[in-house]
Amino acid sequence: MHKRHLLLGGLIFLSWACCTPFIDLNETGEVFGLTGADLAPPILTAAAARDEYSFTLGFNEDIWEIRLEGVVPPLGDPRIEVNSGRVIIQTDEPQLPGAEYVLDVLVKDRAGNSQQLLVRCYGYNPRVPGMLINEFTTRGSSTHPDVVELLVLEDGNLAGACLYEGTSENWEQRMVFPDCEVLSGEFLLVHFKPQGIPEELNETAAVNLSGGLDAHPEARDFWVDQGSGLSGNNGVIALYRDPFGAIMDAVLYSNRTSASDERYRGFGSAKVMERADTLADLSAWTGESLPLCPEDAVNPDYSTATRSLCRSVDSIDTGSKGDWHTVPTGGYSFGAVNSDELYVP
Repeated sequence: MHKRHLLLGGLIFLSWACCTPFIDLNETGEVFGLTGADLAPPILTAAAARDEYSFTLGFNEDIWEIRLEGVVPPLGDPRIEVNSGRVIIQTDEPQLPGAEYVLDVLVKDRAGNSQQLLVRCYGYNPRVPGMLINEFTTRGSSTHPDVVELLVLEDGNLAGACLYEGTSENWEQRMVFPDCEVLSGEFLLVHFKPQGIPEELNETAAVNLSGGLDAHPEARDFWVDQGSGLSGNNGVIALYRDPFGAIMDAVLYSNRTSASDERYRGFGSAKVMERADTLADLSAWTGESLPLCPEDAVNPDYSTATRSLCRSVDSIDTGSKGDWHTVPTGGYSFGAVNSDELYVP
């Protein structure tokens, strides 16, 4: 039996190529005697905790048969409900907010095509606070590496909230926040290029425990595991309620123009163009027209390791480049209220 392992957005797919027998094709690529036959297994399109006692899985077609092989860590004796392409897995025991769970499921469609999936979901957290991306640098130095600051807008718990370089569907690196109570007005500093030293601690209790470059004694510091730094000139930063949940805030930045290339609307690569399109589809970023172009993004050209890109003092959020400005040299304010001063070239 030939088995393939695919990783996509935190979902591990274990699919068996022998779901159907070998079939001869004619010269046009049609299957002899089976033109229009369904030979594809169900595809997972969504996975999330619905509440503290259930998970919801979505598929691209009706599920004819499903078997749950297990949940890790276990949550008692699960029960399954199937409604067309929507599957609800109910558990006896409550999930821990933000904890990672792996669901081992085997699904089959009406045609008999089957696929086994290991699906990662995160424990339901009804108290994720509202947050904004408030300040960031993408052109860090050896002494001031790349950092993204989040402003907490209400009391709550961070468990499971996720900050991506990219989007939940298409990303380079991410920070999934641990269980941590926070208060309105707190600042969270997410360090995207840690040194990997023991002093770099995720501050879920006291805010003055972490060492490391640009750790702040009055803000909560978090460190992206094996983080390599943000793309300097062209990219997306996005914040979600959980790794596969609703988007909360995002920033599109680029120093390119629509004339920079013809193939990717000026964005330089398919991945950045697709991430920009995702933000537009989710109404998380707006521009002068659709589809978005590089001119609709925040331009990082004048930013440096100490000239950060900031929102205004009152953190106005319209989901567009007009919310952002570059501060003067040395004006970065990670862990404190932003500056309204503008860099003048």
